[in-house]
Amino acid sequence: MEINKETFEDWMKKLSEKLETTDKKLERLLNHQACLNGDELLDNQDLIGMLKVSHRTLQRYRSKGKLPYCNMNGKSFYRLTDVQKFINDQFEGNK
Repeated sequence: MEINKETFEDWMKKLSEKLETTDKKLERLLNHQACLNGDELLDNQDLIGMLKVSHRTLQRYRSKGKLPYCNMNGKSFYRLTDVQKFINDQFEGNK
């Protein structure tokens, strides 16, 4: 297969645009994490495994304001310190 100069330059331009887009996304993610004071972020799957609850239960905790979260690109994330506080509050409420 022979590639001419024009085709090669088009590919390189597309590759460059993809890399630029990825770089911007990574930068946003790093900035977002820096805003969380270095706190570890957990996603829904992390919490489902940790708390042994369903996805719907997590959704209920979020909608009732029991478990703070943030959305990033349509995905929910939870700060580890917020999750620890939530767990402590749940145990104190059961006493």
